Amino acid sequence: MTELLFPLGGRRAWAVWATAVFTYLVTVLHRGSMSVAGLQAAERFDISASALASFTVVQLTVYAAMQVPVGVLLDRYGSKRLLIAASGLLFVAQSAFSMVDSYPAALAARAVLGVGDALVFISVLRVVMAWFPALRQPVMSQATGMLGGIGAIVSTAPMAAAFHAFGWTPTFAGASVLSLVAGIAVLLLLKNTPYDEPLRNAKQSVTEVRKNLRRAWNEPGTRLGLWTHFTTSFSGSTFGLLWGYPFLVQGQGVAPGTAAAMLILPVLAGLCYGPLVGRYAAKFPFYRSWIVLAVIAGSVLMWTVVLVWPGQAPMPVLLLLIVVQAAGGPGSMLGLDYARTFNPSTRFGAANGMVNTGGFIATLICIGMVGILLDASSGGAPQTIGDFKYALAFQYVLWAIGIRQILKYRRRARGHLARYNPEAYQALLANKVVPLKG
Repeated sequence: MTELLFPLGGRRAWAVWATAVFTYLVTVLHRGSMSVAGLQAAERFDISASALASFTVVQLTVYAAMQVPVGVLLDRYGSKRLLIAASGLLFVAQSAFSMVDSYPAALAARAVLGVGDALVFISVLRVVMAWFPALRQPVMSQATGMLGGIGAIVSTAPMAAAFHAFGWTPTFAGASVLSLVAGIAVLLLLKNTPYDEPLRNAKQSVTEVRKNLRRAWNEPGTRLGLWTHFTTSFSGSTFGLLWGYPFLVQGQGVAPGTAAAMLILPVLAGLCYGPLVGRYAAKFPFYRSWIVLAVIAGSVLMWTVVLVWPGQAPMPVLLLLIVVQAAGGPGSMLGLDYARTFNPSTRFGAANGMVNTGGFIATLICIGMVGILLDASSGGAPQTIGDFKYALAFQYVLWAIGIRQILKYRRRARGHLARYNPEAYQALLANKVVPLKG
């Protein structure tokens, strides 16, 4: 019989979680490092808008493609090994990106960065699930996303200031060193489980792995989580990772320094949204889809206002757009909460990996299509506000697809749970969550 060496949610749990969150924070910094470097990158590599978008598209494509394999690896090897591997890959990728001066080499570096990035987030969520009581996990998951957002802050105005003061190579190379620090911290401080035995996951045959993946995929709650993640997060991610800065500077005529500072707002707003969403999810799990739909509606409304505004929108409207769409980050975390609710613990890694692909698939599609549409609209000339409005209207296609799928799988997930696990369904109706058995 295993013995609990450290209390769930105790001091050691907070230390382990803080170490994991620091690793995630550094990863988010690397992920968003192109947010204010787009114009410099276009000049450095002499590339078009669609080619510029390919940096983020390649990075996110690799990230999304790796999520299911990473989920399998996580179920087998645990968070510690994966976070150490991630830190090494991120250091190598960002160091290489700081030095290359050819477009193909830069693309290769961003692809490696995508691999390292893919290993981190669901590994950190596994730490939350292992070290904290079930009732606190939704709030802790939101806190993880919120604090990781500090990395997004560093990747905006501070990164822009570093580019101005030190240039391309010192800025990216300096950022890469943070991954070494994170890797050492994980090696020394992080433990997979608070129990007295090491993580023991039996080696599974290929057939068993496929069966586990198939069960996670066939669970409607997993797909509800995927489409929730898909629909809530892509708009803010598209804005924050690449196109927000050019849209504000070239399209809306905002000063570069002001635009960089404005990109901090989504993170600050997320710090306010996160606790509210986490508490709502923990207290009313049956009604989580309502907050998901409200988050999506807010983004749709504000983008409609900005895109139909004659000419450039006034600063208060732009600020409101940024603040409202920032709810997408905390909203997307509910997709991962669905994976936890509708799957047994033996499938958490696989289910979380599947769900986590959703937002990144949508983001890479949106980023790529905005770049293509910008090139088509501008014809090679400098982009105008009209070009940006035409390109960013593509978001409505993804919103329409996502909302339809959320409503479809919300109905199926509830019906499937009621049919095959009526006890868990009755608990959910009473706004309680019963852990499922594999």
